[in-house]
Amino acid sequence: MTSGTDTPAHRLVTEAVRAALGRTTVSSPPLFAVALSGGLDSTVLLDAAVRVAGASRVVALHVHHGLSPNADAWAAHCESFADSLGVRFAARHVEVTRAGGESLEAAARDVRYRALDALCDEHGARSLWLAHHADDQAETVLLQLLRGAGVAGLAAMAPERADGALAVPRVRPLLNLLRAQLETYAHERDLGWIDDESNVDTRYARNALRHDVLPVLAVHFPGFRDALSRTASHAASAQRLLDELARIDLDAARREDGALALDVLLAFDDERAVNLLRYWMRSLGLAAASTARIADMLRQLRDALATRDGHALRIDHAGHCLREYRGAIFWEKGDSADPPDLDEGAAAPKMPVELRWQGEEVWRLPQWRGTLVFEPCDRADDTDAVAESVLRSAPLVARSRSGGERLRLAADAPSRTLKNLFQERGVPAWKRDVPLVFVGDALLFVPLIGANRSVEHDARGPFRRIVWRPDVIIA
Repeated sequence: MTSGTDTPAHRLVTEAVRAALGRTTVSSPPLFAVALSGGLDSTVLLDAAVRVAGASRVVALHVHHGLSPNADAWAAHCESFADSLGVRFAARHVEVTRAGGESLEAAARDVRYRALDALCDEHGARSLWLAHHADDQAETVLLQLLRGAGVAGLAAMAPERADGALAVPRVRPLLNLLRAQLETYAHERDLGWIDDESNVDTRYARNALRHDVLPVLAVHFPGFRDALSRTASHAASAQRLLDELARIDLDAARREDGALALDVLLAFDDERAVNLLRYWMRSLGLAAASTARIADMLRQLRDALATRDGHALRIDHAGHCLREYRGAIFWEKGDSADPPDLDEGAAAPKMPVELRWQGEEVWRLPQWRGTLVFEPCDRADDTDAVAESVLRSAPLVARSRSGGERLRLAADAPSRTLKNLFQERGVPAWKRDVPLVFVGDALLFVPLIGANRSVEHDARGPFRRIVWRPDVIIA
């Protein structure tokens, strides 16, 4: 490699990297990751990052999509390049599958970022650096305009983004530099890179824009990249104000359990309510919804409030379902295709699971997406304790509800149906598909309700408190 340390291109690139190190939200991160595809942009970024920060602070991450016959060669090239710089390297193979109507580009992007986030977590990287540049930004703004995107879409890519929806902050040090400037740097440094053959396939929208539209635009509007960058900056400022308004509205509508009060949400006009819904979904890490989709959500929510039929509300989105219970709306994992609760009709029962308890602290029940934990406790301090002698007296069996089960919360209290107990405790119907724990033929424990005092509980210790821990709780 040649040095190329005192040229305009070298100064532009290294100063951009140095500025990113100075302004990142992670103060002096001990380790940051560079997403390395092997193309020109990421090759320049990794080289400059090492020159500015040192190889010990950088890890190069590569995602093997398997979409090209050259994918193995690209991964080997990336590993070799990282090794030449003395940089730690890690790669991950992924499989790209498309949901209904989703483009291959979008599906690959989503799986790539998930893999990069996982690799950052594995290697302790505190931020993820991406090599997008000014030409990429211009393409993104134009694509969003052509798709009729809103303010958030026009804001395109931020130089740095760190929020609850991301596993680690994402940093784009080269966003204000042109691809031509990166290419000059690469030639001066005698860097080698790979060219993805799919980048010339104009069946993909971004490639068509890059090869067929932007060259013509550059002839008539040579400053279009700067203009579109300013558009993105203005849109980002507007989006920050919309987010601040949404935070104010979220504080007003959010309950202690994280759900939203439906009447508070619907007291806002449509534009403000939509803004709040978008922000709430983003804060939960849910995929963004289209304008038409979110308008339909709002219409269904208004209908549910007007008809007082929120119990029937089922709005599916990106593997989650929006539901209403007692004037509050929740996002739950799963969708309306999941089996309904017994209180709404016949649920598909799950196969019983048996455990001969010998002191286990954890009983994993994947059919119910959760785990039972047996915590040691003091009977004097916990009225819901179960003696270990009871747990050992017969096999423990986890079963689905079949209807008519009853439970006694206290020794001197009458037994009551599970349906009544769930209703009294405000448990939404869709959360009632939980494993009932029997000891022998006697109902012993029901998650969200407690232990059954109809079962003879030995007064002698030691004791265990049974705790139900669902795999995922999104509210």
